[in-house]
Parts: sequence; C-alpha cells; structure tokens
Amino acid sequence: MQADPTHPGGGPSDTPGHAASIHNIGYRSYEGARLGRGYARRSLFAQSLRGGYGLGRSARSKVTPMLLFGIMCVPALVVVAVAIATGVDELPVDYRAYASFLAPVIGLYLAAMAPQSVSRDLRFRTVPLYFSRPIERVDYVLAKYAAMAAALFVFTAVPLVVLYAGALLGELDFAEQTRDFALGLVSVAVLSLVYAGIGLVVAALTPRRGFGVAAIIAVLTIPYFAVSTLQFIASESGGDGTAAVGWLGLASPGTLMSGFQAKFLDAPSDFPGGVVPSDVAGLCYLLLVLALVAGSYAVLMARYRKAGL
Repeated sequence: MQADPTHPGGGPSDTPGHAASIHNIGYRSYEGARLGRGYARRSLFAQSLRGGYGLGRSARSKVTPMLLFGIMCVPALVVVAVAIATGVDELPVDYRAYASFLAPVIGLYLAAMAPQSVSRDLRFRTVPLYFSRPIERVDYVLAKYAAMAAALFVFTAVPLVVLYAGALLGELDFAEQTRDFALGLVSVAVLSLVYAGIGLVVAALTPRRGFGVAAIIAVLTIPYFAVSTLQFIASESGGDGTAAVGWLGLASPGTLMSGFQAKFLDAPSDFPGGVVPSDVAGLCYLLLVLALVAGSYAVLMARYRKAGL
C-alpha cells in the first residue's frame, strides 16, 4: 500500500483517490549453464599464462617480458644466420645447452613474472575471492603452477624451434636434428617445471613484489656461483675431487639442471673438465628433480591453506 504524506504518521491513506498496490520484486533462479570447477580452473590458467607476457594488461606490463623474450630469441636467430651463411655441418650451439647459455635471462624472467603471478593476490587480499565457489585451493595452486611452467616453456622452447627451423633450412641431417631438438624440448620442459616451482614458492612467501624479485634472483644465483666455484676447486685437485664435481652439482638449481641434462639427455656437460655425474649420482639428480616439483606443489598447498590470506 502507498503511504499518505499528509496523513499523521505517514500511514496508509483511506481516501478514495489513493489506490493500494503490491510490487513483486522477487528474484528468479539462474537457468543458464553451470560450468563448474573445470572451467574456473582453465580460466585462471589462461589468465595467468597471458599475464606471464603482459597480455591483457597495460603496455607497461608488456615491456619486461617481451624484451626478455626478444633477448632470448636473438642469439638463436644469429646462430641460424651464421649456420646457413657458412654452410656448416652442425649447429654451433646444442639444443640442450642453449638454455644454460642464457640462464641469466631465464632467471630474470622468472624473477619478474613469478611475483606478478601470486604476490599481487596476496598483497591485495584477493585470494578469498578465488576460493569462493566453485574454485578450491587445489585448483588455484594447479592453475598458477601450470601457467608459470607453461610460460617458462614457451620462453625457452621458442628459441629451440628457431634453431630447428634454421637447421632444416640449412639442410642439416634431418634425423639427427630432430632427435636433438626433441631432447632439447624435454630438457626445457623439466627446467620449466623445476624453476616454476622454485619461483612460485619464493614469491608466495611475501606479498611484496620487490622482495620476491630479489629473493628469486638470490636463490638462483648465489648457490650457482658458490657451487661452480667449489666444483672448479674440486676438479683442479684431481683424484677424488673429480668425482665430487658431480655430487656438488646437486646443491643449486642451475647445476642440478646441467647435471640432469648431461646424465639423462646426452647433453654436453657444463661441469669443469666435462665431468658427467656417476650412475648413483645421476639417480640422486632424478630424485631431486622429482622432489623439487612435488615439494614445491606441497609447499604452495600449505601456503594457501587459509583462504583469508
């Protein structure tokens, strides 16, 4: 019923000129498609993968990833041009060693993009919005981990595609190049899984993006230089020190990947003296790679145990 402003107390009017009316403002139930957790997980993965290259964001957000991506690809283009112009029988750079040569660029990309993926959610406390139905904690962690690993794989695999295309244009041996190219893709796939896990774990420990960037660079560089120095000293000492070179490689992410590739993917060894890990050490390399991937996932699950982060 309508209220009469002239009536004392604003009550309903009894005059004939004021008719009563009832308004139905009820809600209708949703009758559209319910896409569920799978759709939400895929959407979060796609959004995070695009964010790894600044797609869908401002032009400023695209500068760093695209610049680093260009730096990653330019050496491959130069190698291909030189190989075709000189008519060499094989590429000057091995597919499996290319990522090792440009490890600093990969480290900078990871340090820039991993905090971008997770630190903003922690800083602005948007995690509870993700964890509202239908998405759950496992969906968030899987989507973020898979997106970071996929972004790293694209970052490291595209230069290998450039090398492979150049090798075919240069009419190098097809079977040999295809085999080496396939092994190169496996090597960067393993690297992407390991590095993505390390980067996301470090970045998820702090909501401050700057701290995350510095911490990731420190985790990737300080152990690498320390281990490389110890390996050089052990190699120069000879005897048992040479055997210790392979075991020391387990102590940093960079040397871990170098030893893994040399042992299991027939890659040229980056260790002093060209040392390749022994069979027992090689098994430890494999187990540590698996432990890092599984452990990173477990740590991320524990980090996001509370939706109120």
